[in-house]
Amino acid sequence: MNLWNKLMCYSRRHSPWLFHMNSGSCNGCDIELVASLSPRYDAEQLGVRLEGSPRHADILCVTGPVTHNAAAAIRTVYGQVLGPKAVVAIGSCPATTNVFIDSRTLEGPLSKHIPVDVFVPGCPPRPDAIILGIAKAAEILAERGNKLPAESVMVPIVDETCAACASAGETKSAVSGAAANEVRA
Repeated sequence: MNLWNKLMCYSRRHSPWLFHMNSGSCNGCDIELVASLSPRYDAEQLGVRLEGSPRHADILCVTGPVTHNAAAAIRTVYGQVLGPKAVVAIGSCPATTNVFIDSRTLEGPLSKHIPVDVFVPGCPPRPDAIILGIAKAAEILAERGNKLPAESVMVPIVDETCAACASAGETKSAVSGAAANEVRA
C-alpha cells in the first residue's frame, strides 16, 4: 500500500465525518446523536464531525423507521456518499421498525433498502453507545480503504494528441485555437 492510501486509511479511522439522516423518527435518537457531539461526551475530540452534505461524509447515520416517503431519499443520499462508506443505524427503529412494525406507512427495516454496517440498539440509545458505534464504523471504513488497489490508475481527461493531428505528429498544444475548435466541431 502506498503512502497516500495509508494516509487516507489513517484519516478515515481517526477523523470520520458523519451525515445524519432522519427517516421518520420521533427525534429521540436525533437528540442523542447531537448530545454525543456536545462538549459533555466530546466526540469531536476523536475527530468526529457532523457534515451538512452527504458528498463530504464518510459515514451515513440513519435514525427512525423507513417510511414510504423517505425510502427513495435514503437510497439517493446513500448514492451521494462517496466510497468507501459505512452506514450506522441508530436506535431500534431502523433495525426492526420497533413499535411501528405493523404500520401501513413503513417500508420495513433499513437493511432492506441499503447495506447497514453497524446497528446501535436502544430506544433511544445512549450517547456513549452512539460514539462506540461510530468508532466501529470508522474501523470498518479504514479496513475497506485498505482493500483499495495499491496503485491508483490515472486516466487522462484529454488525449495528448488531437485525432486530426495524429497523422501530422502535432500535439494539442501546438495546434492553434482555431484549428482546435475545427477539430471539436
